[in-house]
Amino acid sequence: MKKRIVIALLLVFLLILLIMAVQNIGQPQAGLANVGKIGVIEVSGTITGTSTSSLLQGTTADARYIMSLIRQAASREDIKAVVLRVDSPGGTSVAAQEIGVELDKLRATGKPVVTSMGDVCASGGYWIACSTDHIMANPATLTGSIGVIMQMQNIQGLYEKLGVKEIVIKSGQHKDIGSPYRELSPEEQQILQGIVQDSYQQFIDQVLKGREGKLTREQLMPLADGRVFTGTQAKDLGLVDSLGDYYDAIEQAKIMAGIEGEAPIEVLNRQDMWKRLVSSLNIVFPGNQPTVKLYY
Repeated sequence: MKKRIVIALLLVFLLILLIMAVQNIGQPQAGLANVGKIGVIEVSGTITGTSTSSLLQGTTADARYIMSLIRQAASREDIKAVVLRVDSPGGTSVAAQEIGVELDKLRATGKPVVTSMGDVCASGGYWIACSTDHIMANPATLTGSIGVIMQMQNIQGLYEKLGVKEIVIKSGQHKDIGSPYRELSPEEQQILQGIVQDSYQQFIDQVLKGREGKLTREQLMPLADGRVFTGTQAKDLGLVDSLGDYYDAIEQAKIMAGIEGEAPIEVLNRQDMWKRLVSSLNIVFPGNQPTVKLYY
């Protein structure tokens, strides 16, 4: 038994050494510290206020972490341009907005920012793309989905079948608006619809600001009904600037930054193998969540 434990510990130790060795190989070389670099920030999965990556929930894009990377890119003198690699179906409205604000601040420093769209860059993903200088999609990328959605569940019928009755004591008429234990009143539907419409107008304003000179309100409104487009369609409609892959986006960033020849590429949020292993084993049990959230 003791022999097995010793062997197991040795194997774990060797695995850690292997992971550290592979991680060090991927680190930027010190001799290139003063050379103009292209910083890459990956936005993968649902955009949320916090990260909840696990085997059960899949990958999410932690807005606070991404914001910190954007600030890092803005402050580092060796990074001359940024490529935002987006593969996301969207996420919460606030998370997308916060990333967009930090991207605007990054661009204000004079460093160009290019969006490289992956499989999907829709809804909140497209929101943050509109805070970059150039949007590049693959021909088959799914993008667009300009709109806002609010979803709630009503389990009142199930509770009635189980003989369970929800008792609510509240300070005001609408304090439990969106409760899954009762129907929405017409007045409550109007209140929530007003919230959705206000957020939708914010989305429209974001797109018009990001596509200024490339897309008018008259051209945008027929497209902003929540539908998705292929990259080719989006290019023809003015939602993206050009078609190309990840390396084409790198070249575009080099051109916009005035970098000639080869330039080191540094993925700022490349997760090392050890962190991936730990996070993949992290099983999250969600607690009580707000009943109402807005999603792009």
